[in-house]
Amino acid sequence: MNDTPSTPPQASQAPPATRQGFLGELWDAVAPGRTFALVIAVLLIQLGFVFSYVGAFHHPTPHGVPIALVAPAQVSGQLVGELNAIHGDPLHATAVANQNIGRTLLRRGSTSGVLIVNPSGKTDALLVAGGGGAALATAVEDVVAQVEAARHRSATVTDAVPAQPGDGRGLTAFYLVIGWLIGGYLVAALLGIATRARPANARRAVIRLIVLVPYAILSGLGGAVVVGPVLGALTGHLLAIAALGALVVYCAATVTIAFQVLLGTIGVGLTLILFVVLGNPSAGGAYPAPLLPGFWRAISPALPNGAGVAALRRIVYFGSYNITDNLLIISLYIVVAAAIALTGTTLLARRAAAGNPTDAVV
Repeated sequence: MNDTPSTPPQASQAPPATRQGFLGELWDAVAPGRTFALVIAVLLIQLGFVFSYVGAFHHPTPHGVPIALVAPAQVSGQLVGELNAIHGDPLHATAVANQNIGRTLLRRGSTSGVLIVNPSGKTDALLVAGGGGAALATAVEDVVAQVEAARHRSATVTDAVPAQPGDGRGLTAFYLVIGWLIGGYLVAALLGIATRARPANARRAVIRLIVLVPYAILSGLGGAVVVGPVLGALTGHLLAIAALGALVVYCAATVTIAFQVLLGTIGVGLTLILFVVLGNPSAGGAYPAPLLPGFWRAISPALPNGAGVAALRRIVYFGSYNITDNLLIISLYIVVAAAIALTGTTLLARRAAAGNPTDAVV
């Protein structure tokens, strides 16, 4: 008998894992194709942000600022011509029959200044509306002062529609609208992250749009309460401000959902371009639209930011006069965005049911 102890069979050992080099790990970590595209997209948005803000604000200059002129008939036409012939066209002067008409136009926000010529002396009167933006009122004062000096005259300035005591330089409207917009597109983006960027079907899209309604109402009311009773920045008009806020918040939310339906999560980037890169600098905050360069001046009334700021200032300072166009712009964005969201979701659901799903970007 063989007493030699049998050697138990040894378990086969797995071959040692191949150690990745640094470049290999880096390649795996950054997923080069898609990550590179995303990084480039972020870089472009960042540079666009810098270009848009600096481009809009680096050299504020008045362009076609409306001003009413009250002067004796024998000199009115000549003075209107002189004001409108200033190099660079900073003013757009129109003669009015008397001071009452001029003051009415100023209180309605239809003009940014009223120059009242004194036929019996060398000191005229200039009425401005600080509630429409301190920078704009200052620009009107500066241009008129230069014109008066060239004619060896002067003008006393009266702020006939001043900003409320808590509304420093008339900027509260801008920051409130920006806050509403941020809340709107953030809540829509977070809903997409919590569930999926694209709603699964049209019914889910409708549910998402409905869910955002109470949020928009609460957000609008909350913003109105903060700037009104809490901080005393914009007093009065609480319900009107809250209603506008609900509309602005819902606008930002529906637009974000529409972009998500079109492009998935990357659609949030388009939201940032629309509301932050383009919308904020053209909204008329630090510098109202007539002081901005041509591009930003042109897009200001066509974007929810500019329409919202203009509407809010009209509610607080100008008796809500001529606010309809601003509300229509914001409402149009809501209607178009909701239609895109519902139509896009329906088409994607049909493609998926037909066995040809669209690769969602998430």
